[in-house]
Amino acid sequence: MGDFYFERECRTPHSECYTVVEDGEPRGRLDMHFTYSVVHATLCIDESFTQEDIQELIETIDEDLVDAVGVGRDEFVVHIHQGRDMGVYSDHDFSGNGGAEQIR
Repeated sequence: MGDFYFERECRTPHSECYTVVEDGEPRGRLDMHFTYSVVHATLCIDESFTQEDIQELIETIDEDLVDAVGVGRDEFVVHIHQGRDMGVYSDHDFSGNGGAEQIR
């Protein structure tokens, strides 16, 4: 696995969203939600990640992101979705035609 890092997309009082970047390229997305005792995460990654890569990524998320938030937690639950990125869509009118547009 190459060098990867996380670019924060947004933060709320109880959640954070990140793009997973490896070697300068987006490779996935991480959404984390904080409850009083459990951190729930959804990790969407591309098809090329191996089981070892996934385990390493989860450990890095736990050490670098979850611990950095400073929430007390009894459990860290991660749901993994692996596949290909189909794009990012928004209902914001980027082109002036009023329709949903793909952002790339």
